[in-house]
Amino acid sequence: MKAFLYVCPGNNLYKIQAETNKQTKDMKRDIITIDREKCNGCGLCVGGCHEGALQLIDGKAVLISELMCDGLGACIGECPEGAITIEHREAEPYDEVLTISKMVENGKNTVIAHLKHLKDYNEKEYLSQGVEWLLANQSKLNFKAEEVLHEVHHHQKASACGCGNSQPNQQSHIHVHHHQGGGCPGSAARSFGNSGVTAPATSTATSTAPAANNMVSSKSELTHWPVQLHLINPNSGHFKGSNLLLAADCVAFSLGNFHNDYLKGKTLAIACPKLDSNKEVYVEKITALIDSAQVDTITVMKMEVPCCGGLLQIARMAMEKATRKVPIKLLTVGIQGEILENSWV
Repeated sequence: MKAFLYVCPGNNLYKIQAETNKQTKDMKRDIITIDREKCNGCGLCVGGCHEGALQLIDGKAVLISELMCDGLGACIGECPEGAITIEHREAEPYDEVLTISKMVENGKNTVIAHLKHLKDYNEKEYLSQGVEWLLANQSKLNFKAEEVLHEVHHHQKASACGCGNSQPNQQSHIHVHHHQGGGCPGSAARSFGNSGVTAPATSTATSTAPAANNMVSSKSELTHWPVQLHLINPNSGHFKGSNLLLAADCVAFSLGNFHNDYLKGKTLAIACPKLDSNKEVYVEKITALIDSAQVDTITVMKMEVPCCGGLLQIARMAMEKATRKVPIKLLTVGIQGEILENSWV
């Protein structure tokens, strides 16, 4: 069956991940909780969740993926019944095996929605783990795993950004409402690899002007979204084992060659140590990137202005809390675009 392409050869992937998660340090984070007794199935919260983590299934709002819940609570204001609350607690790094093992109690439709969600956001590793668990535990299920895999394999995301009609597909035989309303989900985690696009020149005059100034228009080297440190999810697949670039907001505007010389081959998180609030969350997220995502290196790029020094301090505080140690490189950028410092911390 083609759906089995998502399965890891050897039937050991979900066991390996479970053991790895046991060895990592818990992190404190916010996550929503839905009271199924209070939920009336109105679906207003689905449109309020920009991450697409909520869906209306079998007449109830369901958090189909803790991985995509940022805990900001945009959905709470949409709920007329007060059925949604935020819980702040110590939590293990995201564990797909644990998640899906509990989720099967809610039925086949919820499992299908969850796996489709992982597929939509290109979380291939978690998708493989979920499918692996289903196949290994078929005797415990009250539905056929093959039916779930068939639905997931043939699923195609409705649109690139998730905008559009919020009405359910009338042709579907499964009552699953896909998240398509509430505007463009700008904070939804997504990976797009090295598919940056070079903007074409609009005319001969504009295309020759950069050459005259000895400049070359290059493609974007950004491989994922979002990038703001408050919005990123450390458990997203693109961060795993990556080289992280932690850059101050102003850096990219000061360096004309930022993408090609500094961002290429790295994942990105940006922050402003002077203007951003709730910096404790920054420390927690970088700690999770070190321990859970197991980034290989961290490159801190800050501006020369004194207030920007806090970015390196945040990285150091996270390193002190983390159980792993990774090398940190510091690059200090001058306000005119020159590199003033390049050293390992």
